[in-house]
Amino acid sequence: MKYRRLGSSGILVSPICLGTMTYGSPVRENEAVKLTHAAIDLGINFIDTANVYEGYSRVLGSPGGVAEEILGKALRGKREKVILATKVGGPNGPGPQDVGMSVTTILNALEASLKRLATDYVDLYIIHWPDKHTPLETTLSAMETIYRQGKIRAFGVSNHMAYQLCEFLWLADKYGWPKVVSSQIPFSLLKRDFQNDLEFCVDHDIAVTPYQVLQGGLLTGKYKSGKPVPNGSRLDESPGWLSYPLVPLLDQMDATESLAGEAALTLPQYSVAWSLAQPAMASLIVGVKSLAQLEVAVEGAKASIPAEILVKQDAITPPPYRHRAPFSRPHQN
Repeated sequence: MKYRRLGSSGILVSPICLGTMTYGSPVRENEAVKLTHAAIDLGINFIDTANVYEGYSRVLGSPGGVAEEILGKALRGKREKVILATKVGGPNGPGPQDVGMSVTTILNALEASLKRLATDYVDLYIIHWPDKHTPLETTLSAMETIYRQGKIRAFGVSNHMAYQLCEFLWLADKYGWPKVVSSQIPFSLLKRDFQNDLEFCVDHDIAVTPYQVLQGGLLTGKYKSGKPVPNGSRLDESPGWLSYPLVPLLDQMDATESLAGEAALTLPQYSVAWSLAQPAMASLIVGVKSLAQLEVAVEGAKASIPAEILVKQDAITPPPYRHRAPFSRPHQN
């Protein structure tokens, strides 16, 4: 396993991060513990969770904490082997302080997470969602407090855009507070909305740790043009999950699978390798239900894709249009 830098933190992480959103349901506790141990044995040293995770059975306002409790049990005697990330800010209860990024919410949520995880610190504490109701100065002052206390080793954000990362960096410079070191975004070769933000992350040494790199199973190769949706697949269990037409996606996936064949890779291996080839990528968060799925991701992380194939991929699943800065000077011939 070749480890990568987690931005400016100095932390080294495996290119595959074990995602735990499935812990609780459908991955029950005993299987989740086995899966966590197997991931560590495979060389994965990065594990991602959140205080709201409790599997597919979660509903808005439920207390969460299930995945953290399971991880706390799974990491007994193994805590120092992993870089542990958890999140704060998502709704994990009915009360007014059970959501958002106020000082009270952050301090209370961290103590609860530490108790569930059976640890006295987390390596990476992540702001789960932007909070438009709380000034960034307030949120960052709380992050600075728990950082100085040694309860977190670094902090990152999730679901934030580049301009928001810029605000975090500006305030860190202004007040001498810790800098944001990672950005967790939805990203795959089918979903490249954040592609133009990656250059900003490169320039400012912010590690990108994307989720949905297999696009909810679409990039596993199980869905085929002209064939019925497989029994037991996510699309079979939750038909409303996909909010855009399936047929055009299937055409893109068929063409992408042909490119994967040129690279001597399966579609999921290719999807992982493609994502890791993008700028600023540090580690891909992969949520799995079985060890076999995890092994496929690890194999994909070991692969490389020739440059000419990457160019062909851009023609199939193009990046978003990039506007030139309005006040940039035009190139002179």
